[in-house]
Amino acid sequence: MIGVTTGIDMLRIERLTKLDSTIKARFMVRVFTARELAECAGRDSSLAGHFAAKEAAAKAFGCGIGAIGWQDVEILTGVQGNPVLYLHGNAAAYARQSGWFSWSVSITHTAEFASATVTALFDQN
Repeated sequence: MIGVTTGIDMLRIERLTKLDSTIKARFMVRVFTARELAECAGRDSSLAGHFAAKEAAAKAFGCGIGAIGWQDVEILTGVQGNPVLYLHGNAAAYARQSGWFSWSVSITHTAEFASATVTALFDQN
């Protein structure tokens, strides 16, 4: 039987915009991979969307960030401009252990907020 799990998160973009530059620099390299940082090119709305997607993935796992690391969840742009979720390290191991075999991510923005949803299919056997 196939199961479905979903995680959702929303972030006020201003939280990134108003961070002290020293704190923000440390935060960025701790949370985002080099490829994510390159793709987002310093755009706080994009970074907020990626952050929300990472949180949504952790919620879909049911474990939150901590059991999996920030950089274990990577959000990159697909061929058609869509966000694509890549799992590394503990997140990839957790996905295998949980029977995840397919997943998708959706990110949206307004002027104030970034929101993301991650949905995964898993084998319940």
